[in-house]
Amino acid sequence: MNIESLNALAGHFGIHHSYNDFDGNLIHTSVETQLALLRANGLQLDNDAMIAEALEAYVAAENDRWYPRELITGMGFGYECNFGLGARWSIELDERVSEEEKLSLSSGALSGVADTHISLPPLPAGIHDLICEVGDRIETVTIICAPLQAPSIESFGGKRRIWGLNTALYGMRSARNSGLGDYEDLANLAEFTHELGGSFVGINPVHALGFAEPHAISPYSPSHRGFFNTQHIATDRIPGLTNTPQARSIMQAVAVQWAELRNSEQVEYIQHRTCHNAALRDYYTLFLQHAELTAQQQFQKFVEQRGAYLQRFALFEALAEQFGQDWRDWPIELQNKEPDAIERESDRLEARIRFHAWLQWVANSQLEYAQDRAKADGAGMGLYLDLAVGARHGGAESWCESESVAHGVSLGAPPDQLGPDGQNWGLMTYAPRKLAANKYKSLRHIYRAAMRHAGILRIDHVLGLNRSFWIPEDGSPGAYVSKPLDTLLAILSIESNTTKTAIIGEDLGLVPDGFREKVQARGIYGYSVLQYEKWPDGNFKHPNDLRQFSLACFSTHDTPTLKGYLTGRDIKWRDKLSKIEGRISHEAFEHRERDVSALARLSDHTDGAEGFDHLFDVVHGTLAASQVAMISVQLDDVLAQEEAQNLPGTIDDHPNWRRKCPLTVDELRSDPAFEVISKTMDDAGRNLKQLADNASPES
Repeated sequence: MNIESLNALAGHFGIHHSYNDFDGNLIHTSVETQLALLRANGLQLDNDAMIAEALEAYVAAENDRWYPRELITGMGFGYECNFGLGARWSIELDERVSEEEKLSLSSGALSGVADTHISLPPLPAGIHDLICEVGDRIETVTIICAPLQAPSIESFGGKRRIWGLNTALYGMRSARNSGLGDYEDLANLAEFTHELGGSFVGINPVHALGFAEPHAISPYSPSHRGFFNTQHIATDRIPGLTNTPQARSIMQAVAVQWAELRNSEQVEYIQHRTCHNAALRDYYTLFLQHAELTAQQQFQKFVEQRGAYLQRFALFEALAEQFGQDWRDWPIELQNKEPDAIERESDRLEARIRFHAWLQWVANSQLEYAQDRAKADGAGMGLYLDLAVGARHGGAESWCESESVAHGVSLGAPPDQLGPDGQNWGLMTYAPRKLAANKYKSLRHIYRAAMRHAGILRIDHVLGLNRSFWIPEDGSPGAYVSKPLDTLLAILSIESNTTKTAIIGEDLGLVPDGFREKVQARGIYGYSVLQYEKWPDGNFKHPNDLRQFSLACFSTHDTPTLKGYLTGRDIKWRDKLSKIEGRISHEAFEHRERDVSALARLSDHTDGAEGFDHLFDVVHGTLAASQVAMISVQLDDVLAQEEAQNLPGTIDDHPNWRRKCPLTVDELRSDPAFEVISKTMDDAGRNLKQLADNASPES
């Protein structure tokens, strides 16, 4: 095989020829991997002749262009293009641009004839088309016009430093939910957090998992990230039905089952889904017959506003009920979305499609209400939501957005501190060239949906904006593929400014040089997990040495809790699940003891104290006194929980995504631990403000 031609072709698709692993070793991308990743981009390459032909075609296509394919500009600024001699040009504005913004542009600003170059007028934020004509030649340049930065937390409430609670929504308990935490529980926790002085409440992703999917439980393996998980719908808060006797009858009919589910030690997903889905069907029937007129009108408006995007997802959900949750097992004409088959099924399943659209309206309405209550009339940031890195194969997103998807590969990561053996996440990814051809519509929908009801959005594995690790399904080793970082950052800026959402990028793992600086320049906060923040000599960084423009925390859903870290619970789990009988990680326990001692020494005021309470005070006290912009306190750590929510690399061996909070939302209010964390954060905040005031020139 002509390796030189293969390497050149792979380069056109951003496939890296090599990468350095976590230990600095150079790993070369194999021929098999390059071929698999090129096939994922839609190329069929069976021999040297096909490789040479494909390479020649792509080189010729690039050489034939007179103008760039994309151009990134700043919102509100004119732009002098270095091209366009003699071209007639016109701009077609993004369909999301409002009529008011269009009227603000002067007459004739969107077209002209270039002299030496094209002078673009100040444009509104969006993705626009610049159409250039010279004789019979017409080329289109995609203009990505974005605000310079995503919003900062200061731009919302004026605070330089905020804190909040993070928890797992599915595990929240209350006296009224259906055995799984719901959006009403979230709103109540958010109000409690605000009473404590916190500015946000953060949760796991709440993307759609699939209405009829019985086994999907991981919030990081959703069916579609552009829609919400209907299992979190609070059935006693359905818009338009809250005061009807018929609704109360439905609640009474499931009261015994839901009491059992509430009392279960762990989340019982299958039983919950069966009972909850049946109740939702009954509520929908009731909604059609007895809902208040205002609610029916709001639902209809929602359907009209979300248009084809919602219709396509609702069709998937209806088809999944008929043919199964994995579209790769559907009839071939539905797999390929053949127009005649889609039209036929859309007509046949019209009622079910409407039902699934209604579910999304209810979920959106309840999340919107939760965000309104969480923001406390603008005094807080509100909800801190999480965007998963991808969606599972065979789910709604990979079918709805198939034109932009890289097929035959999964997202993952090479070995690093989070996964010493490497990770295959089993998630789909987008092919950069396909995304660009579709004007990034798939990602824009997902970003906007994730931000719509969030004051803060955390992007899981933000490194994927720069490059992602693709693992071929044919068994070949994985390799990195470059992403258009500048373009994706600009699109994030567009969407976050539209929804008024601050962005956090989870930037753990193998971080390329200069990546964090470039991301921060776009206004995206970093993510500092104290467990992993160490100097090269192995000592922990003091929170004062953490990146100020970041969110800092001790633990996450993927790490040991603070108490689990202290007791080595994660190490015990690894030993328990090891294939080596009787394995005891003496060295790992000794290393952990040294780390715990080092953590305890972060504070100068130790007084010889030991144990969990002391470690909790040291960790959160030093974090509170640091200059980091945001501090996240895990609810599990406040409640001294030992077990983690997730043990990476396991599925059923460890009870991932099943743990419940030991207290109900109402019981949290009487737990003295919350007064302690509130006082810790409040005292530190006052001290920081006083220091800042004393250091100001006016002082």
